Amino acid sequence: MPWIDYINEDDAKGELKEIYKNIKKKRGKLSNVMKIHSLNPDAMKKHMDLYLSIMFENSDLSREVRELIAVVVSSTNKCNYCIKHHVETLSHYWKDKEKLEKLINDFNTIELSEKTLVMLKYAYRLTKTPDKISKDDIDKLRDKSFSDRDILNINLIVGYFNFVNRIVLGLGVEFSDNEIKGYEC
Repeated sequence: MPWIDYINEDDAKGELKEIYKNIKKKRGKLSNVMKIHSLNPDAMKKHMDLYLSIMFENSDLSREVRELIAVVVSSTNKCNYCIKHHVETLSHYWKDKEKLEKLINDFNTIELSEKTLVMLKYAYRLTKTPDKISKDDIDKLRDKSFSDRDILNINLIVGYFNFVNRIVLGLGVEFSDNEIKGYEC
């Protein structure tokens, strides 16, 4: 149970009921990280809009790459809720449980392209020591053929998952096995 009150689907009324309905229509079900926003439905709606924008809208970053960033950031923050959700999605691309476990423990231990490794090192560094990021970090991404739009999108994904990890960890949001499975990829 989370550490604050929230409104279940069955008890939702008015705007909250509509937002729940829209989220279920877009994602197939309602996650606990969304339910925790139920006392502030406007924030929930905007949170979902941001998530859908950075994770699903048109980008040169593949869905696989976006999920990879999500797992690395969430692993760095030790956010099991987000790790479970996004490893589940990443497993649709990587049909290798051992590789996924290694990713969770240390992305440096798996074979990745140089381009992907530079991106994940940036994600890790931005998560752990954002005050140490410099133009040199951006130049390393550019040297691996990431466009400025790609770099912005990488940064937005990293920032988003740091935001969500703190909601989950700061409010005691938990997952159930049923919640993890069956989202739209």
